Amino acid sequence: MSIELLVNSASPEVRVALLEDGVLQELFIERRGKRGLVGNIYKGRILRVLPGMQAAFVDLGLERSAFLHASDITSPALADIGVPDDATPLAGIDDSPETPIDRLVRQGEELLVQIIKDPIGTKGARITTRLSIPSCHAVFLPGFPMIGVSRRIEDEDERRRLHDIVHALIGGAPIRAGSTDEAANTREDFALDRAGPGRSDSPSIAAPDKGSGSEDKGPQVKEGWILRTAAEGRSAEVIEADMQFLRRLTQAITAESEACRAPALVHRDLPLVVRILRERSGVAIERVRIDSAAAFAEAIDFCDRFLPETSPRIERHRCKSPIFDLHSVEEEIRKALQPRVPLKSGGSIVIEETEALVAIDVNSGSFVGHRNPEETAFKTNIEAAHAIARQLRLRNLAGIIVVDFIDMQRDEHRQGLLQTLEKALGKDRSRVRIGDISALGLVEMARERTRNSLRRTLFDDCPHCLGSGALPSTESLCHAIVRDILRDARQFDSEGLLVVASSEIGRRLVEDEYEIFSELEALIGKSIGIRIEEGYARERYDIVPL
Repeated sequence: MSIELLVNSASPEVRVALLEDGVLQELFIERRGKRGLVGNIYKGRILRVLPGMQAAFVDLGLERSAFLHASDITSPALADIGVPDDATPLAGIDDSPETPIDRLVRQGEELLVQIIKDPIGTKGARITTRLSIPSCHAVFLPGFPMIGVSRRIEDEDERRRLHDIVHALIGGAPIRAGSTDEAANTREDFALDRAGPGRSDSPSIAAPDKGSGSEDKGPQVKEGWILRTAAEGRSAEVIEADMQFLRRLTQAITAESEACRAPALVHRDLPLVVRILRERSGVAIERVRIDSAAAFAEAIDFCDRFLPETSPRIERHRCKSPIFDLHSVEEEIRKALQPRVPLKSGGSIVIEETEALVAIDVNSGSFVGHRNPEETAFKTNIEAAHAIARQLRLRNLAGIIVVDFIDMQRDEHRQGLLQTLEKALGKDRSRVRIGDISALGLVEMARERTRNSLRRTLFDDCPHCLGSGALPSTESLCHAIVRDILRDARQFDSEGLLVVASSEIGRRLVEDEYEIFSELEALIGKSIGIRIEEGYARERYDIVPL
């Protein structure tokens, strides 16, 4: 499978398209002044402590207060920072029941936190006190003693080698090499003011094999490390340089936090393009094409210092045609904003985002490829499973997701569908949990949410329907006007009433509801006039006493 990145950075909006075998799979968008907050580190002040919710609200200086749950203080928040549940501990970790929030923090207290979920809708950012600071090859977890190795590194000997390297380095046995200090200084010079924390390759991290010395409690130090996929095959000197850099970066963050008063931004993550290069450093990217000279220079600078094997694959797009015209990316984005996704067999899936969940309906449509309805349902469902996995990534749909597959009776078909769905979701870097198929053919999933969906990023709610996607019918509006006339006729001592309405509603009143209005005038004993206001929205009307 070939992976390509297309970077459209020639406008205030930066867009990065990730293609697999020429097909758009993911889209990342960042706008000037509206950069994502995930990975940023702030010094915050506790505004309110809510024992009933086991949570606190923290002022970070943002538009809305951030949400801090007790589990993000007392536990490592493994799911959020990407630490494996079975990672090797280096010292005792408190597994006791959750401590009451009012025993952990108090109102007015200042503390250092990291954003793990962007603000979404009316909700503020979610934060944790467990910092997670990444480089290309490692993730530093200050205060959380453990060692983890990316699950994508499957060779047991390599996993053991990497584990032993880190174990030796944190145990006070540095590996000497002439280039180590130089490499560390290079990283420090480039990134102390720019490189920042972010999410490790969390869906692909696992603990090292227990045979690699994990039964030894290890040195009693309060730091943890995760070796990322890009660390595979790297020398001990390279890994040590990354670790030294991250330690120095953490020291700089600590010093900055001690020098400022809350609320304050202490550390900002990398810009979008280089952040994606960092996060995908363990993936074999075949080509990176960039249409902006500034973004191209920034990417080359970063890769020359951190990912030298990637630099030759970065190209400047100089064609007159827009870069997103390649592989019809712009057209694919347009399709991703539509609710209906056609399937090659003639069926379709319909995706509906709501405040509570994402609902996906699978329809067979015109597909009648098998005489046996069971086989038709199975084939359509299998095709839909692949399409759903792609759409979740492309649209960045998250939270609770409910899929209504076509009913199937045979157990082997139901199990085959689940296996296909799990395999198709294996490429997703976000954590996804899948439930069994219910008796009604529903599959419930939960996908990790860190940023807004594509639709929420690009669209605003309609000011007329307020995001509901529906408006009152003309007939309903006319009946509402009649009811309002009856009410206003009793409330106001006037000779008549004037209905001011949009052109569509006004014509309907004049042409189709004339007899009703004649009867209404006789009933209330007042004249009723109608005036069309071209500037009115379809559903707007006013009733004015005369």
